Amino acid sequence: MKDDKKELFLPNIFICILMDLIGMLSYIFPGMGEFIDIIWAPISGYIFFKLFGGRLGLIGGVLDFLEEILPFTDIIPSFTIAWFIRRNSLGKTMRENEFTLRKGHPNKNIIKI
Repeated sequence: MKDDKKELFLPNIFICILMDLIGMLSYIFPGMGEFIDIIWAPISGYIFFKLFGGRLGLIGGVLDFLEEILPFTDIIPSFTIAWFIRRNSLGKTMRENEFTLRKGHPNKNIIKI
């Protein structure tokens, strides 16, 4: 029997804020900032994908890459925004599971996320 359990991971908020700050550091070096972004963009996109995983990690990693590579968009805190999106989806999933447990679901000892 196939287990359709999906694991969602919530990374540490401080790691997300740190990643956003690293992405904004290119503003410190006038004239070199956009060159630094060419190097940082693929690294940031890959870290985003690995940190969040799944659909959010894939879509977010591509959007984070674009945000870092495009000029003057480094100010967008993409890691922190994704953290809030993941936290919201985890909270929603936990509320749904709690409702299922209260209704006397036959598999009441199994919580699928």
